[in-house]
Amino acid sequence: MVIPALKCPYLAQLTLQQVRASAPNILNAGAVSCPIFGQFVRKISTTGLNNTPSLHTSSTSVNFDEIKVIHERMHERKTAENIAKLSTARSKASSPYGEIVISTECEDLSCPFLKQTPIVLRRFNHDHRTITTNRKLEKLIDPMVNNINLFEYDQFFDQKIEAKKSDNSYRIFKRVQRKSGFFPLAEERKNLDDDQDSRTITVWCSNDYLGLGQHPKLKKAVIDAVTMHGSGSGGTRNISGTSPLHEKLENELAHLHQKESALIFTSCYVANDTTLFTLAKILPKCHILSDSGNHASMIQGIRNSQVPKHVFRHNDIQHLEELLKKLPLDIPKIVAFETVHSMDGSICNLEAMLDVAHQYGSITFIDEVHAVGLYGHNGAGIGERDNVLHKMDIISGTLGKAFGSIGGYIAGSAKMTDFIRSYGSGFIFTTSMPPTVLASALAAIEVSKSDEGRTLRRKQQENVRELRSKLIDAGLPVIKAPSHIIPIHVGDAALASLLCNHLLDRYSIYIQSINYPTVERGTERLRIAPTPYHTSEMIDHLVDALKHVWQDVGLTLHGVEKQQKQHTKYMRHHAQQ
Repeated sequence: MVIPALKCPYLAQLTLQQVRASAPNILNAGAVSCPIFGQFVRKISTTGLNNTPSLHTSSTSVNFDEIKVIHERMHERKTAENIAKLSTARSKASSPYGEIVISTECEDLSCPFLKQTPIVLRRFNHDHRTITTNRKLEKLIDPMVNNINLFEYDQFFDQKIEAKKSDNSYRIFKRVQRKSGFFPLAEERKNLDDDQDSRTITVWCSNDYLGLGQHPKLKKAVIDAVTMHGSGSGGTRNISGTSPLHEKLENELAHLHQKESALIFTSCYVANDTTLFTLAKILPKCHILSDSGNHASMIQGIRNSQVPKHVFRHNDIQHLEELLKKLPLDIPKIVAFETVHSMDGSICNLEAMLDVAHQYGSITFIDEVHAVGLYGHNGAGIGERDNVLHKMDIISGTLGKAFGSIGGYIAGSAKMTDFIRSYGSGFIFTTSMPPTVLASALAAIEVSKSDEGRTLRRKQQENVRELRSKLIDAGLPVIKAPSHIIPIHVGDAALASLLCNHLLDRYSIYIQSINYPTVERGTERLRIAPTPYHTSEMIDHLVDALKHVWQDVGLTLHGVEKQQKQHTKYMRHHAQQ
């Protein structure tokens, strides 16, 4: 098919890509306003695009001079007043013709017909890796796409955010700057760029449970590592990203948990998600039995595997056994649960859970994230404390809490870890951890296994007992638990946030409220994590401050036992139910 070329001197300023992107709008506007364009469009409509000979033979050559003459004659018939009226109308109403995208390096299109047509000329700078923002409409425009009747992404995002704000589950991060050597003190920064606009606060909710993130041995290890090896790892573990430090850390973690092998990940979320997904997806006819209080990372891996799942009540061994009895003995089964629950502070009956799972032919996946570094002679967790490491099939842990760094890992048999290493996408396709992180984690394990580590754990438990006792004596609704985590039940998201704001603003105490989806609605709480470095004076200051703000927001310090009976089920929201 041959279509006669319309060599418009004005549209010729556009690139071919711009013309293609805006073609429908150019055609619509030109058909109405431009006599040359209109003649061409009418010819197409009467003869059809497939009538090639008719189009070709009936069209005569049109040159630039002829087009300009017609433009000038048409322009003379249009007064400035009419143009002004059209211009005003354009500013008040949306264009029925859409828009033409032009580059910033192009001069203004001087076509008199397009100027009189309510079509928008939107400029786009191709030299900047940004997209044009329509500030007036507060929505993002892809400059190379006709945005008429497209999905309003920003409007959707805004509606979802407003929904979270309306139910008080919207989270506002406190800007906390840790200061080396002053833990558990830190600085709250009011202004990101102003060091003067800050104040000293006491942090009571850090997961750096033992303060190892500021330990001299860890800091020295990080400095030495970056001096010797630089800041990055260089790639994935398969592509230049495996160093002696990676292998040494995995060996130390395996030894800590008395396992054959270990595998490190960029976070424990990735470790849990990848391991559970990979095992469940590839094991033939696999079923997963999951504790109702399991962490979101475990839930994600289980959900994505799309294998049959069975949720048992939190730490309920009898319910677990009831579910196991219904499944064939000869099919693969994974029982997944946590030892220390991060939000209610409970500790499972680990050995009983392991025995029931093994009795019915299951392997066990045990999350020790909030236990490693804190329990056991060497800090290997509840498994070491209870002398059942040999019964635990797969252990997942973190380097980002009691070990004061970042990253996650699994430990188990050599064949299992090699299987995840070979099949787990979350491990294979992720840049490996840098030498600074590896070195600090190795130093943390060394401290954890030493007398110093045991002293830190003992001191932490003493502070936990002192604070819990004083909070209960003060009449606060403490959720009693055997671990180092002290939850205080509030039961309302707005009140929980208000309590935390008062503590910070009036007493320079930082505690973060915990709300949905981390915990179920109606079980919102304050979560306190004492460390070895909190003093008795700090504890008394916290208890006194909590009593005052508790009453100031309209809550009562009486009827603690009644409140606890009404809220016997404390657990994280489990999307599987």
